[in-house]
Amino acid sequence: MAHADLRAFIKVLEEAGELRRIRTEVDPILEITEITDRVSKKVGPALLFENPKGHHMPVLINAFGSPRRMNLALGVNQLDDVADRIGAILDFKSPSGFVEKLKMLPTLAELAKMFPKIVRHGPCKEVILRENFSLNQFPTLQCWPLDGGRFITMPLVFTKDPISGKRNCGMYRIQIYDDHTAAMHWQIHHHGAAHYQKRAERGERIEVALAIGADPETVFSAVIPAPDDVDEMMLAGFLRRQPVEMVRCESVDLEVPANAEIVVEGYVNAGELRREGPFGDHTGFYSLADEYPVLHVTCITHRKNPIYQTTIVGKPPMEDCYMGKAIERITLPILRKQLPEIVDVNMPFEGVFHNLIIISIKKRYPGHARKIMSAIWGLGQAMLAKCIVVVDHDVDVQNVATVTWKVLNNIDPERDLQFVMGPVDVLDHSARLPTYGSKMGIDGTRKWPEEGFTRPWPDEIAMRQEVIDLVSRKWSSYGID
Repeated sequence: MAHADLRAFIKVLEEAGELRRIRTEVDPILEITEITDRVSKKVGPALLFENPKGHHMPVLINAFGSPRRMNLALGVNQLDDVADRIGAILDFKSPSGFVEKLKMLPTLAELAKMFPKIVRHGPCKEVILRENFSLNQFPTLQCWPLDGGRFITMPLVFTKDPISGKRNCGMYRIQIYDDHTAAMHWQIHHHGAAHYQKRAERGERIEVALAIGADPETVFSAVIPAPDDVDEMMLAGFLRRQPVEMVRCESVDLEVPANAEIVVEGYVNAGELRREGPFGDHTGFYSLADEYPVLHVTCITHRKNPIYQTTIVGKPPMEDCYMGKAIERITLPILRKQLPEIVDVNMPFEGVFHNLIIISIKKRYPGHARKIMSAIWGLGQAMLAKCIVVVDHDVDVQNVATVTWKVLNNIDPERDLQFVMGPVDVLDHSARLPTYGSKMGIDGTRKWPEEGFTRPWPDEIAMRQEVIDLVSRKWSSYGID
């Protein structure tokens, strides 16, 4: 069953022994980060700080920060359960007979639950502040010493495409300037930035709404790299197995999740930019200060006694790593639908999402690995991947030690490395220019004669199975398994 809201998720975490309440006063300036960073590195529990200094609003952090909590957030025993549901929908075919149509009814019913539902009222409107409000009323964090200020780090940011009217929901950090203004960190490759640019070209302002602290499935849907024409609230409905209830904002023409803890409404003027950052980012380095659009707040609504949900990023592993791993697993069926030769994918934590993708394939023809590299660089946000490593189908990509051993034994560096120029992540501080630089592909597959390799390929060392079985039986009592 779907979580009704953030409070229901907190209850689930607490009952599962996955949440720690902290009643001691704690400072949102750096201290919460230091505590959470230590807990994250040990894959510790979610933390609910009930007494943040200077505020009466509890702070929830690290709620997604382990494999088990990601499963609890999505209501599954394992992430592959979500992948299987996605795979079933992708394999959906129009039924040809009456019996086949009956068999399709459960799938059709499940698809119908994906569409968001507009409601007149919601808990997020229990308190409505059209004046006398302040962004500083929230216990927002200054995460790291050199950060440019306090940041809202886990908002669901809603905008609409000015041409099609389609909704987008993304998750972008928001630096607070003062009571009524903040920075919109819209990176150039993201949908929110595209919406802003379309408005700016017309000299128009764009309306924005931030929702903080919704049910976990809805929060997670904001970070899934959905295609341009897919509403993230539909993805949330799919994950929840029931529609997301949406309520209209008070001062802007947007809808937000009715169960949100806090909603911030406002607008961004065309061409109005202000210095944002630095910010200690998920790369483990500070992203540099730059010019970004300015958000003007027009209204704040929230629940009575709201809970402020936030996160920190920095040197991995941290909470965002487990969210990234969940995205990797549940989007694999979509990737396989486009590229059926793919067996598995791994984006190691140390690669901080965009720096390294390891892919195993069923190799069918010469140069197949290079075709996969080119295809991945042509897919949405995967275009930002700095390094792609392709291995054979029998290599376990989740075992980085095995991948390293196989690849280093399989490559002739001059022959098997490929370099291309193209767009790179704005957070890639090593690129020669912002958002533009080089990328590398490594063909770590066994080479075929058709690829110019005519030498004999040696056999991999392996023991005979009967000897393995003998030792397992004879020596198990000695602890040799």
